[in-house]
Amino acid sequence: MIWLKFYLPLYLVLYMMVAFVLPSYRTYKQTGINPVKFGKTDNAHDYIGFVMKILIALLFVAVFIYSFSDNVYQYLVPISYLMKDLFLIIGLILIHLSLLWISVAQYQMSYSWRIGIDESNKTELITKGLFSYSRNPIFLGMIISVGGIFFILPNALTFFLMLSTYIVIQIQIRQEEEFLKKQHGEQYLIYKKTTKRLF
Repeated sequence: MIWLKFYLPLYLVLYMMVAFVLPSYRTYKQTGINPVKFGKTDNAHDYIGFVMKILIALLFVAVFIYSFSDNVYQYLVPISYLMKDLFLIIGLILIHLSLLWISVAQYQMSYSWRIGIDESNKTELITKGLFSYSRNPIFLGMIISVGGIFFILPNALTFFLMLSTYIVIQIQIRQEEEFLKKQHGEQYLIYKKTTKRLF
């Protein structure tokens, strides 16, 4: 589908703007705090941030290869039996629903938005809106969006990215849970009992 070759790169750029760039800019303008908290040290937290950047870059690689070179795309080992209209439609629904979901969660998170763990500034524990259904709605949206890309472009690389993203996000969630337990104490423990980690 020719339109998809043009649309997917545009979607990815929009996704990056909604999921990372705009909320980071908004938070910085409103609070003066840089919300990007992944550093360049060799600890587990910063290493996870580095791996996330690699996975995002590879997602762009997969989409741009599909869009601009049919010959090179064959090296990504397309999974032909998954290349069906039904899976394409499911994938398109998933990526758009996840973008909407992430947008709402970003809005509801407001000044508490961070990329990584902020040990310097105490943030409000958000428990309302989408956060009453999921303790990590933004991470959930990210997992769904990468799964949607796999359904649209089923190949070895997007399959690897779907699995790797899920694993890396699960590790990051657990790191953040330990931090939130220390920062918010009993309030977070009560929230944890009443709201699922993902959904």
